[in-house]
Amino acid sequence: MHRPSRRYLTIATALATATAAAVAVTSVAGASDTKQQAENAIKGGKAKNVILLIGDGMGDSEITLARDYTVGANGRLNMDKFPLTGAYTTYAVHADGTPDYVTDSAASGTGWATGVKTVNGRISKTPGTDKAVKTILELAQKSGYATGSVTTSELTDATPAVLASHVTDRSCQGPADMAKCTGDTVAAGGPGSIAEQSVNHKVDVLFGGGRQRFDQKVTDGKYKGLTVTEQARKLGYQVVTDNASMKAAKAGKPVLGLFATGNVPVEWTGKPAAVGGTDPQRCVTSNPNRPSTTPSLADSATKAIQLLEAKQKHSKKAFFLQIEGASIDKQDHAADPCGQIGETAAFDRAVKVARAYAAKHPDTLVVTTADHGHTSQIVPLEATPPGLSSTLITNEGQQLKVNYSTNTPGQSQEHTGTEVRIAAQGPQAYRVLGVTNQTDLFTTIREALRLR
Repeated sequence: MHRPSRRYLTIATALATATAAAVAVTSVAGASDTKQQAENAIKGGKAKNVILLIGDGMGDSEITLARDYTVGANGRLNMDKFPLTGAYTTYAVHADGTPDYVTDSAASGTGWATGVKTVNGRISKTPGTDKAVKTILELAQKSGYATGSVTTSELTDATPAVLASHVTDRSCQGPADMAKCTGDTVAAGGPGSIAEQSVNHKVDVLFGGGRQRFDQKVTDGKYKGLTVTEQARKLGYQVVTDNASMKAAKAGKPVLGLFATGNVPVEWTGKPAAVGGTDPQRCVTSNPNRPSTTPSLADSATKAIQLLEAKQKHSKKAFFLQIEGASIDKQDHAADPCGQIGETAAFDRAVKVARAYAAKHPDTLVVTTADHGHTSQIVPLEATPPGLSSTLITNEGQQLKVNYSTNTPGQSQEHTGTEVRIAAQGPQAYRVLGVTNQTDLFTTIREALRLR
């Protein structure tokens, strides 16, 4: 008797699961085409493009908080509208390979960037032997794809760093920051700091903050005495610093966008959570400390796609692009619910950009996920949390209490070890269904682009 292949059974099971899920979504959200999107996503095949969207620290609690505040409990964010949704585990490992149940962004990013789990703090290197591991961006470049990285953090922060650098410790962001990475310095025969490696890789589009790292001077090697920004220009980069110059950048040469000295300022502000709570508040949706010339994450994503697409106009292989909403995490650490919600909403608008592009280019795999969970929890209004809390007045006119209690008040709030959402559409999207491992995302992208 002929037995169906394991792959056939996997796809058939995924199709049944996805179709059922799609019907449920249709009944709740009125998305009449979701079932067809789900069936299309099951087909597998090769992708011409991959857009990976990372909401840093954006666990289910952070998504729910942003949804409740901005579009209502029965509303749907753009990230809620993907046809296929699963979950993945996020743990890191110790040097001996045993699990470290709560990851940081360096280890988690290394997981999807390389398919290898590592120790907290390490960037795309092995946990025990500290050896560099090829990243998905490096494999894409080798196969002829254009590549890009867009973030609201410093470009040398952990999540963007995992794509185009290999260092022992995530703190080694610029030439002056190499205290924990002596073996990675150019003087020691290593590849240098994260900033130096990022531009040396000639990633086609690099958009984010972190000008302070690129203003540091290279201490050894070919570019000694130059700043990393000057090094980038020597390598052919166009350097842009605001929304106008970003939009004016031309395809054909790589582009380095440095939109802030440190992290890109957040979009929203409000009162941070406090011991005993806050008076009910509405968030301020225009941060006075954010320059008006700062591009939004959605605008940066739009320009990055345009540049990458233009470069590959006559190629059968197009691009790999990672887009990170970094300060969801940073505002969660600070127990600042308005900052956190505003950054989640900004990230969600970038998701909309990616899905709109995929609607016109169905050979695009779009994946949205998080690197790890975080601290914020929606609790009953009558709850009296022992830590920090805040009461918000949502766009529905209702009160909502959010609690931050993973650390002592006054200390940075902590990541959590929970699994997080992963959702997708396009070729190979069925691979996100069920509960998978963070490292499986590397395989999903590699298979979609046929990278070897």
